[in-house]
Amino acid sequence: MVGMETQLASTPDTASTSPAKRTGGRSALVLAAVRTAVEELIKERGPERVTVPMIAERAGVNPTSIYRRWGDLPTLINEIATYRLDPERPLPQSGDLRGDLTAWAREIIEHYSTAVNAALLRAGAATAGESESDCLRNRRAEATMFVARTPNPPVTADQVIDHLVAPIIYRVIFLPWSIDGTTADRLVAELFDRA
Repeated sequence: MVGMETQLASTPDTASTSPAKRTGGRSALVLAAVRTAVEELIKERGPERVTVPMIAERAGVNPTSIYRRWGDLPTLINEIATYRLDPERPLPQSGDLRGDLTAWAREIIEHYSTAVNAALLRAGAATAGESESDCLRNRRAEATMFVARTPNPPVTADQVIDHLVAPIIYRVIFLPWSIDGTTADRLVAELFDRA
């Protein structure tokens, strides 16, 4: 099997003969291949049975490329899990905090209803350690934004994390069968009842 790095190395260098517009280059191709490999392997084997050499083989890259870019498997999995729920995506902005939080909670639940996304979340949570994961940091930033743009908000960003995001994540990781079409609405109602 010819690896991606070998294929890329064998292509002629056109940069020296004429200016070419870069579309992300080799790094972008390697990153995309590694992300795809991680997602496929976690879906097929589960996060506890995935190794850096497996990912490298599937992606067609050398394991040292993965170690150089990410350092270790937990960091790689955390980044891939974070990448899946893009912090740059547009968020609900109706002007009604309760409605926006309900739409946001539904989006998070829908995202994690996909098996590979739930598996990546579980793997990311298992590797998070004592520091806040990128995924939680992104959700906290979003919760802060929702609350900050509301005049006299009835809830704080910490309450949104504790009573809306945390129960969703807990259910995705430990009780996925307990999530249904009413979960987001119920959790938002409970959040506002506490206010």
